[in-house]
Amino acid sequence: MSDLTPRWIIIKAALFLFTGFLAAGYLLWSNPTFQFAFFLIVAIWSFCRFYYFAFYVIQHYIDPTYRFDGLWSAGLYLWKHRRRTPR
Repeated sequence: MSDLTPRWIIIKAALFLFTGFLAAGYLLWSNPTFQFAFFLIVAIWSFCRFYYFAFYVIQHYIDPTYRFDGLWSAGLYLWKHRRRTPR
C-alpha cells in the first residue's frame, strides 16, 4: 500500500469534519437544549485535549524516542511505563 498523498489526506480530514458536524447536528436536533449543547461541547473539547495529550505531550515531553501509531499504542505505553507509587 502506498502512502497517502496530500490530496487524500485533505479529503480524509474533510470527511472527518463533515461526519463530526453531521453527528453533532443530529444530536442537537434530537435534543435542542442549552444544557445538552454545553455538555456536548465540553465532551468534544475534552476528547480533543486527550488526543493532544496522547500524542504530542507524551511524545515530546515524556519519551521523545517512542513513536506512537494510535491511541491503543499510547495506552499500552502508559500502562507499561506507569510509575509505581509506594503505599
